[in-house]
Amino acid sequence: MNGPSKLWGGRFQKPTHELVDQLNASLPFDRRLARHDILGSLAHVTMLARQGIVSREDARAIAHGLRAILREIEEERFDFRLADEDIHLSVERRLRELIGPTAGRLHTARSRNDQVALDFRLWMRDAILELAEGIVEAAQALLDLAEAHQDVVMPGYTHLQRAQPVLLAHHLHAYVAMLERDLARLQELYGRVNRSPLGAGALAGVPYPIDREFVAGLLAMDGILENSIDAVSDRDFALEFLADLSILMAHLSRLAEELVLWSSSEFGFIEFDDAFATGSSIMPQKKNPDVAELLRGKSGRVFGHLIGLLTVLKGLPLAYNKDLQEDKEGVFDAFDTVALLLRVLPPMVRTLRIDRAHLAAAAEASFTLATDIADALVRAGVPFREAHEAVGRLVASCIAKGKTFADLERAELARFHPALATIELPRTAWDAVRAREHPGGTGPMHVGRALSASRGRLSGAREWIGERRRAIDAAFARLLSEELP
Repeated sequence: MNGPSKLWGGRFQKPTHELVDQLNASLPFDRRLARHDILGSLAHVTMLARQGIVSREDARAIAHGLRAILREIEEERFDFRLADEDIHLSVERRLRELIGPTAGRLHTARSRNDQVALDFRLWMRDAILELAEGIVEAAQALLDLAEAHQDVVMPGYTHLQRAQPVLLAHHLHAYVAMLERDLARLQELYGRVNRSPLGAGALAGVPYPIDREFVAGLLAMDGILENSIDAVSDRDFALEFLADLSILMAHLSRLAEELVLWSSSEFGFIEFDDAFATGSSIMPQKKNPDVAELLRGKSGRVFGHLIGLLTVLKGLPLAYNKDLQEDKEGVFDAFDTVALLLRVLPPMVRTLRIDRAHLAAAAEASFTLATDIADALVRAGVPFREAHEAVGRLVASCIAKGKTFADLERAELARFHPALATIELPRTAWDAVRAREHPGGTGPMHVGRALSASRGRLSGAREWIGERRRAIDAAFARLLSEELP
């Protein structure tokens, strides 16, 4: 008979096939929700006792057993069994072993549907805080590198062609700006994740005098999900999490790509520290940017998880369907992947060696001052299209004769436009950089202000992370105390 081995087995006359057990089981991956499952159950049973749905005596026995199970899990003494199907039934099975039939009262006014939705949200808010901290650390590492090299010019690029001189600090700050938006997206998501679905039951709510807001408060959540069907059947918060991580990975991949290029002999702008590079099995001279390449390559892994979950959800009727068991593995793997990369990136960035001289030489090569010369003509009253055409002919002539702007006398310049012989022309990359002293530009003063402003915002983000962690820790400490229920 199925009943004795399955907590839900009363309806069935024969056991499930062993292959069905393997297919159906989520315990191999949802066991990482164990702590959150127990904390959610502690909040639930506390509410049941407070509302008089179960007796105080039974609630205390259940709470005592749950705390004992949590200790077993934390001390790696807990016996995870595939036959338990998922972490929720695994905990309930162990609770019954510890306290007997009273354990069965824990599931009063609750379904696995709202239980798993709660566990997933509790886990995800912790994940968001960890990733947010990692983003802050990565952004601060880029700021450290930028602030240490505010006197370095480099060529800015469009179409991977040298375009105009910029400060290296300005270029690095572009990635800081991207990471700040990545951080803001996760902060906004936190508010949508931190809502309790508990009390939704299987889909319709429960016929008991429960207090959903009280449970949410015990768990340091910001409120409840109002529609019971929505609460158990949607995983848009998981989709948003994967989408946010995918955007983050797109930014990190772009950074990694540039670091790979810059470290090549063709660019020669930077060198990776030996601790963040590898060698070749047959070419002794090689120093490969494998860490940056892996950072770039793992973006596809995260993107794939987003597409996978979108595909799972797109055709599901309301409310809960077993397909939703597929909501976690991709999310867990994406989190693990991004969290590791965010730990590796800061020390890799902080140990980069910058070739200042090479960057400075490249900043003035390939006629990067052409736009500034055209702008000088415009300031002298020449229409921009006319100035653009004149400087274009000047560049073409230099290329044909193997010359640079610095090689030309004023008389030769005048052949391309009379005004070129009379106006003051930019001569160095620093002339071009200093000409762009406006908010958002590459001028040194404004770049310095931008770096400082980002530093302040990242400090504020650290405070935001700390506040939420303290609230969660305080709530969980109370649930784990012997005072409740």
